[in-house]
Amino acid sequence: MEDVLDVYQRPYDPLRPVVCLDETNRQLIEKRRIPLKPGSPGREDYEYRRCGVADLFAAFEPLACKGGVKLTHTRTAVDFAHFLRKLVDIHDSRCEKIVLVMDNSNIHSIASLHKAFEPAQARQIIQRLEIHYTPIHASWLNMAEIEIGILSRQGLSQTLSSFELIARQVNAWTLQRNAVCSTVHWRFFIADARCTPQKLYPVIF
Repeated sequence: MEDVLDVYQRPYDPLRPVVCLDETNRQLIEKRRIPLKPGSPGREDYEYRRCGVADLFAAFEPLACKGGVKLTHTRTAVDFAHFLRKLVDIHDSRCEKIVLVMDNSNIHSIASLHKAFEPAQARQIIQRLEIHYTPIHASWLNMAEIEIGILSRQGLSQTLSSFELIARQVNAWTLQRNAVCSTVHWRFFIADARCTPQKLYPVIF
């Protein structure tokens, strides 16, 4: 825990940007509308049709007040590897290393890069990364999880039936949030961790 909190206390450094990563998914659902009748309000049937799942990979740079979301049809190690490569490509010309904060999901490892790319290319991407994992059962320490929660409430609260619709909604939300420089003001630091979850620390007699 203290490792991640220590990263959050670093001052902004454009050469070593701190980027939080996380992902989620959304069920695509088409609701069945009951035909309108004169004088009657619009109604929806309780039945619906499943239209698949859209997976969302989110990157959030809190000190730069910006983020991005990539939509995929699957959530695999290869999808995650391509997301990392895109992240490295975006920062390629302006930083030495990208400081990543993410949870211990099964695909969140450098092994995913070797599944997607040749060894030399995978190694090149790995050398650009400094990875910090949140503890098990403490993914709430990942600021990207907060951003996904905000996206869910502000941009994905309604039912969407297609990949194209959710992509349009996510892109509009991302552009608007970046335009106003929205960010997360983190208020939980190492001193707070040592006082609050004391059971996580050893007792020395």
